[in-house]
Amino acid sequence: MAYEIYIGDRMFSSWSLRGWLMLEKFSLPHTVQMVGLYSGTMADDMAHLAPARLVPALRTPEGTVIGESLAIAETLAERHPEAGLWPADPAQRATARWLAAEMVGGFSALRGECPMQLAHMYEGFGVSGAVKADLDRIETLFAHARKVSGHGTGYLFGNYSLADVFYTPVAARIMGYGLPVSEATRAYCKLLLSDPAVLQWQEQAHEVSYDPEPYALDLPRQPWSLG
Repeated sequence: MAYEIYIGDRMFSSWSLRGWLMLEKFSLPHTVQMVGLYSGTMADDMAHLAPARLVPALRTPEGTVIGESLAIAETLAERHPEAGLWPADPAQRATARWLAAEMVGGFSALRGECPMQLAHMYEGFGVSGAVKADLDRIETLFAHARKVSGHGTGYLFGNYSLADVFYTPVAARIMGYGLPVSEATRAYCKLLLSDPAVLQWQEQAHEVSYDPEPYALDLPRQPWSLG
């Protein structure tokens, strides 16, 4: 039997992307149920999942409903220890959990001023002091993770883990708005966004059009490219 993952619009829902990657990247059987995040049907679409009210939400094969991304992550890791969702090394696993938890509870300026969108790349975005502070904190966390793991390049803890899942939408924000980060962080962002699963998600995102476009900025745009 498969999990049911409830997600919102792929183009804009960063949390939905995280929830889906937890299942897709670790080969956990699942079906996808779409929720009308921008069509006004979200409350009705999720009524049978109450008290869960936000995407993503997960229903296990046994029928248990789980809301909130971090709870979904921990539940899947507990149920599938063989899948390696968290790093095997205790110090690395603790650090990966720290990074994921700080992402869930932090970076409010980055999340508020740079909503995830996968349609195009903006040029000339003005970075506020608060967004710059969030970026500096992300750089600090990445550097600490690499110090703990001993992996200076590639995924933060060597093998792909839930830490990489939680920061994939952050990478989309950094690249989509042309935000100032180190070359090492930019390379890591490109690695996350060039993953075949993420490219599949982005391709499916383009199957839906929006009028008006959520979160649109009056700035020059370029086609999405990781070159």
